[in-house]
Amino acid sequence: MRVLHTSDWHLGRYLNKTKKRYAEFEKFLDWLSATIARREVDVLLVCGDIFDNTTPTHKAQELYYNFLRSVVTGAPSCRHVVVVGGNHDSPSFLEAPARLLRGFGIRVVGAATDDPAREVLALRDPAGRLELVVCAVPFLRESDLRCAESGETEADRRQKIAAGLAAHYREAADLAAGLAAETDPPAPVAATGHLYLADCSLSDSDGVRDIHAGPLAALPASSLPAFDYLALGHLHSPQKVGGSETIRYSGSPVPMGFNELGRRKSVCLVDLAPGGAAAVEVVPVPVFQRLARLEGDLPALLDAIAKLREEDPGASPAAGPESPDGSPADENPRAVWLELVHKGSELDSEGRRRLEEAAAGGGLEILAVKNDRPAGQAALDAGPEHRSLAELTPAQVFDILLEDKKTPEEERPGLRAAHAELLDELLGADVRAE
Repeated sequence: MRVLHTSDWHLGRYLNKTKKRYAEFEKFLDWLSATIARREVDVLLVCGDIFDNTTPTHKAQELYYNFLRSVVTGAPSCRHVVVVGGNHDSPSFLEAPARLLRGFGIRVVGAATDDPAREVLALRDPAGRLELVVCAVPFLRESDLRCAESGETEADRRQKIAAGLAAHYREAADLAAGLAAETDPPAPVAATGHLYLADCSLSDSDGVRDIHAGPLAALPASSLPAFDYLALGHLHSPQKVGGSETIRYSGSPVPMGFNELGRRKSVCLVDLAPGGAAAVEVVPVPVFQRLARLEGDLPALLDAIAKLREEDPGASPAAGPESPDGSPADENPRAVWLELVHKGSELDSEGRRRLEEAAAGGGLEILAVKNDRPAGQAALDAGPEHRSLAELTPAQVFDILLEDKKTPEEERPGLRAAHAELLDELLGADVRAE
């Protein structure tokens, strides 16, 4: 069985909260569909955060369903598609067409239910022979894992969350083992997850709020049962967990922000056989939109922009690898979206005008100009040049409020914990559900 593992598409996400990226997402999904066909993939696993929020735009929905159609019609080898919900997804929205999609070999599990067997899928070949068992575990919200009790401490809460999460996977693994025993040797068992495991590296773009939604503390991989392959989503950096070849985050397929520059994006191609070890190949995802972050004072920024304008895109590694049909991944490799970080004193309006004029034409587009501030400076100050609310996480805003109210230091940990719990409840609410 050949499995392709991907996650964290975040369809509908804006870059720097202002720039639409639908063309970039469409190119990725076209490439992914072609790769599934070209590499003769049998099973596609999509491990959460298909959309960037619980109310995806019509365009984001169109991209999703067009992709599913292209896999069904254009990749005959792909007999099974398994989609699980992430913390950004609306479970009810994902599952609304589940019965219809199942007729095309597409299984959707948006959220956990009281019946663990619903998450354990027996995937069969056209003759009815069992090929693979998938524990399709979606993002597990705190309410799925524990019951709140009066007087419990934050440590108690985290311990219950970890215990509940481990128990959920253990029950799914036991059910899967029973199904896998139908064949001799037993069919391979894969599992999905959308969670934060220990022994992983975080990128700035993963975001404290997103990473710690639901289960707050990182769960050791050793507390989960063994699977032939564990396909994970939630972290945006592709990586092994604890050095294991068979426990992996596929990462986001396109950069979620300028702070992911320089990191290669990828999907995981996994070959599974009954009774045999999994063989994993990391397949690089082409660059579909060039990004660049330039830093320095005004003369240095102007010089860097001038060099970009003169650059030969054909000689630039930033243009990315070729797509499956051999054509360049980026139809316009000279087009670059820029984030400028100005060093030194505040950049005035005249300086900004000069930067815009320098970038005009030639495919360069400045999406953000930021002033590099000394460490320790307040996050929000008066004046338009300082950070806006959109640049801050809820936790940072809460810390600013604590500082503004001169809250005693000894009270802050408890207030932060209460704020995190309330935030988790709000983020976990499915606004698409009745």
